[in-house]
Amino acid sequence: MTDKIIVVAGGTGNLGGRIVKALLEKNAKVRVLVRATSDKEKVSQLERSGAKIFVVDLTNQQEIANACSGATCVVSALAGLEDVVIETQKVLLNGAILAGVARFIPSDFSLDFTKFKDGENRNLDLRRAFHSYLDTTSIASTTIFNGAFMDMLTNEIPMIIFKKKLVLYWGDANHKMGFTTLNDTAKFTANVALDSTTPRFLRIAGDQISPQEIREAMNQLTGQKFRLIRTGGLGLLSFLIKVTKLFSPAKTDLYPAWQGMQYMRNMMDKRANLKTTDNNRYADMKWTTVKELLSNHKTA
Repeated sequence: MTDKIIVVAGGTGNLGGRIVKALLEKNAKVRVLVRATSDKEKVSQLERSGAKIFVVDLTNQQEIANACSGATCVVSALAGLEDVVIETQKVLLNGAILAGVARFIPSDFSLDFTKFKDGENRNLDLRRAFHSYLDTTSIASTTIFNGAFMDMLTNEIPMIIFKKKLVLYWGDANHKMGFTTLNDTAKFTANVALDSTTPRFLRIAGDQISPQEIREAMNQLTGQKFRLIRTGGLGLLSFLIKVTKLFSPAKTDLYPAWQGMQYMRNMMDKRANLKTTDNNRYADMKWTTVKELLSNHKTA
């Protein structure tokens, strides 16, 4: 077992739980910070897997510091809006600094927000706002940009309409988008947490694929003909985002329709293009492609 202690906040979440699992598979000593109100079964599962559980008040930096004592890195997988991504994460960061932790991995896991402007994407805006605080501190930090979670192609991203044999897209059918599975993102994050030489930003993409190529993959996998449908340009999508946001019943929803539309618009934007990636940084990484993901979904 490595002598490095890694602290994970947000370990009961989808990505956070996978990060904990990936760290344990690398024989790391893992501490998971949970709230008193966290799901008891999820907490028990983490404990049974070998993680050490610390119940803390995430608004109390001293409690966080006590739990982080002796740790080499704190990984944040917290999910939420301003109160979590900015405010709670600030307290987590301050607690890590108070404990003398050398490194911090913020809960970014997104498109490269350095390429976009404020107001284009709430998800990215919140992360940039947190970084304006993070950059004033002395702690070493590494952000992981993974594009979009590939797993969402089979359900949450309205792009592949399986029953109607359609692939919908906005903008350019040959524009390549970056996708990375949750498991690959978690495994890469575990490597980063145990690596003391990482730079400020790392960019990964399990696959870079266009709507046209997704249609071709579906044709090959199913033996049927999927139609490629252009739903409009990015200008029209921007207009629809404004209208949808205007009539959205609650502006505080974590995943409203307009947020997903903002993310799709940015994915189809040329500014999201990845000329190089850090995929080859760790030898144990084997990246899942979109075709492999879709093949597994078809089998399931």
